[in-house]
Amino acid sequence: MDRARAANPHPVTTAVPRSTTSRRPRGPGALLRATHPGPVVAVTTIATLLAIAAGKPPGTVVLVGAAVLCGQLGIGWGNDLVDLPRDRATARPDKPLATGEVSVRVARAALSGSLVACLVLSALLGWRAALAHLVCVGLAHAYNLGLKATPWSWLPYAGAFGLLPAVATLAGSVPARPAWWAVLAGAVLGVAAHLLNAVPDLADDASTGVHGLPHRLGARRCRVAATSCSPPRRCWRCSGRELRGAVVGGGARGRGRARRRGTRRRRALAVPRRDGHRPARRRPARRGHRVTPTRGAPPPLALPAPAPVPTRKSSRPCAF
Repeated sequence: MDRARAANPHPVTTAVPRSTTSRRPRGPGALLRATHPGPVVAVTTIATLLAIAAGKPPGTVVLVGAAVLCGQLGIGWGNDLVDLPRDRATARPDKPLATGEVSVRVARAALSGSLVACLVLSALLGWRAALAHLVCVGLAHAYNLGLKATPWSWLPYAGAFGLLPAVATLAGSVPARPAWWAVLAGAVLGVAAHLLNAVPDLADDASTGVHGLPHRLGARRCRVAATSCSPPRRCWRCSGRELRGAVVGGGARGRGRARRRGTRRRRALAVPRRDGHRPARRRPARRGHRVTPTRGAPPPLALPAPAPVPTRKSSRPCAF
């Protein structure tokens, strides 16, 4: 034994690979990766743009973005906490909790903080917008807690994305209902996002007992169904001038009412003439029709009757 050590004082040791669950935490970067950054940025950007399109003040726009951001952060951490046993069973290298880069205690603390911040910021938007946003967050957590393993896995996506325009339009001191087609477009886009998001993980989810709607359809049918899920054509025909009225609701009919109200205001503020009457607006005369003054025209002037001219009495009889 001593001769072997003397012959080879520095023996070569074979490196034993570490398990994926023995890595040390890597700080805030790994914690942020556990939030699913792609969906977080996408949903927060969409909500902020909807608030801008609805004509909300800058402060309200910032509150909408912050509330949606906190809600999305909590949804991401909750998803990884619920899926931790399945992610460890399938050795997912892209999950910081499964690889040990983030501890469960830190993830739970971050989830609790994000939920409290979401509640406070949503309350500052008003009770209508807060109710709509909390329903969206509740649907997302219901998906994480087990609804994704059922044939109704598309329902939370449809409900949450469909209510997202309402969160933007109902926020602030002047709430307004969203356009019906904006809600429908959000629901359809949510279902398409659900189908496409589940395609890369179909094999791992099926091996761990998850059988939602995408798993029952298969990868090919999911892609076809997501491609066919397109919003109404009116969503893409909306120009920049019409965007605010379209998102808030009312469409062309609401814009027509606004134009009529503006016309009535301008007509009421017309400068009066010297005689005290406002100028009357006359419609163009048609052939065969009499020209009649419109509403608001001055009444006809009442001229005094002419005074009788004194004449002499005649004794002659009337010639007629």
